Amino acid sequence: MMATAEGRFCHSCRGPVDFDGRLGFRESCQHCEADLHCCLNCELYDPGAHNSCREPVTEYVPDKEKRNFCGWFSFVGGERNEEDEKAAALSKLDALFKK
Repeated sequence: MMATAEGRFCHSCRGPVDFDGRLGFRESCQHCEADLHCCLNCELYDPGAHNSCREPVTEYVPDKEKRNFCGWFSFVGGERNEEDEKAAALSKLDALFKK
């Protein structure tokens, strides 16, 4: 693995992840051994979307933090802020059900 300019971080420990090119299906975090090729590290992951993915043709993946073989996988750049995602999802729900 080689360093890249993009900041990439493990979904589990938030440690920096450095690799060059495509991430292999079996790659794991050098800090905590978590699977890296998983939904929680993908830029298409969206808990509010169907199957929690913005790509409509993906197959259902039951465990979002375990490795999968999705061909649409693209490692998300930057640190994902789960609190912001949760607040945005709750805001959308509030707007949907507001009278």
